Amino acid sequence: MSSAILSPSSTLSIKIHRLSFSLKPISIKAFSSTSLSYSTVSVTNKPPVPSKTNNWQWKFKDSSINIYYEEHVRESPDPPKNILMLPTISDVSTVEEWRSVAWDIVQRDGKSNWRTIIVDWPGLGYSDRPKMDYNADVMEKFVVDFINSPDNPISCSNENDLVVFGGGHAATIAVRAAKKGLVKPIAIAAVAPTWAGPLPIVFGRDPNMETRYGLLRGTLRAPGVGWMMYNMLVSNEKSIESQYKSHVYANPDNVTPEIVESRYALTARKGARYVPAAFLTGLLDPVNSRAEFLRLFSDLEGKMPILIVSSEGSPKRSKAEMEALKGAKGVSKFVEVPGALLPQEEYPAIVAEQLYQFLQENFEFSSSS
Repeated sequence: MSSAILSPSSTLSIKIHRLSFSLKPISIKAFSSTSLSYSTVSVTNKPPVPSKTNNWQWKFKDSSINIYYEEHVRESPDPPKNILMLPTISDVSTVEEWRSVAWDIVQRDGKSNWRTIIVDWPGLGYSDRPKMDYNADVMEKFVVDFINSPDNPISCSNENDLVVFGGGHAATIAVRAAKKGLVKPIAIAAVAPTWAGPLPIVFGRDPNMETRYGLLRGTLRAPGVGWMMYNMLVSNEKSIESQYKSHVYANPDNVTPEIVESRYALTARKGARYVPAAFLTGLLDPVNSRAEFLRLFSDLEGKMPILIVSSEGSPKRSKAEMEALKGAKGVSKFVEVPGALLPQEEYPAIVAEQLYQFLQENFEFSSSS
């Protein structure tokens, strides 16, 4: 989600996600034959305050890592059904991207009492950021532990009452864990799902490029020079504003100074560069090809409903991977919404509507069951 310059033996100029998109009329197209139109769209730049915030201790190897999470819930006599929301993995990943959607869903007066838990990934957002070897397996292990540990914040009376919503790589990692049987949600919604990091999706994974990715990754993780490069490429307000206006948001006018300032603060936290170094260079990629990506979903055919929320303004290559899921085996429903890589933050009302419809269609035909 940024621009980078890599010089292992010769100068290689890399423009991450150097892709363009055109703004289209705001509409939503559903593969399952549903169609909605919106005449006006509002962007919520000041998400509501969560009902509760706390930290959970993730025991990983010999470490105990502080994991930040927050909860949105409304007063109700009915036992809650839980939705776990996983932020899109990026250098500016944060629970804030899901807050408005979380609040919208829990306030709705349906047959089910939905409770939402948004959690920051280890190494991102407001969670601790230890220096360790982050990869897709580590992130999958985190999701599995967060859902299955006896002391997890999701603990509920019925273990079969968990739905998972994820953005970008987060969605694909959750699907991968479900395919392996490591987690057993009753449904998954993947919002703007991706599987290839910024550099691999543009430049591929041939051995020569993998060597260069490794050099860049090592440089970003190194003391001193790592912070200098990270500050130059990622942790500065101009770079963040450029990212958001070029491919994170679809409408540049929605990128406010408040958003840029908030995300800049996240990139300035201690240890902030370690996960982005892995993400940019493909170490967090849950699969290595579109065929593997599609197989994750096809292997869940008949096991749970899966919603794909594609976005109209996503970068060309990322959009192609989302489109590959339209009509794919294992995908129950495919819809398209306005936005780019963070539609849940840029157009929360529209995304919340689609997600809530998905919940209604699958779980609100009867009382809590």
